[in-house]
Amino acid sequence: MNQRYCLTQDLKDDPQLIAEYKRYHQKIWPEITASLKESGVEDAEIYLMGARMLMILEVNDYFSFEAKARADQKNPKVQEWEELM
Repeated sequence: MNQRYCLTQDLKDDPQLIAEYKRYHQKIWPEITASLKESGVEDAEIYLMGARMLMILEVNDYFSFEAKARADQKNPKVQEWEELM
């Protein structure tokens, strides 16, 4: 059975940076999508209200935040993406 997680984060309250963030998310790098799928993320949605981000993750039974974090640390493209974000 899938689980759903809702995560929030406050972005820098800078309209120019938020616009850039949105542009990047219009075309997510294929390596990032692959990384999410490989970790057990079945679906991800991001919503913005001002500078507050809400991310909803639907994950399978194999997903763990700890395993995802370890895999992300070893993945140079994920690290590059995270640095940009």
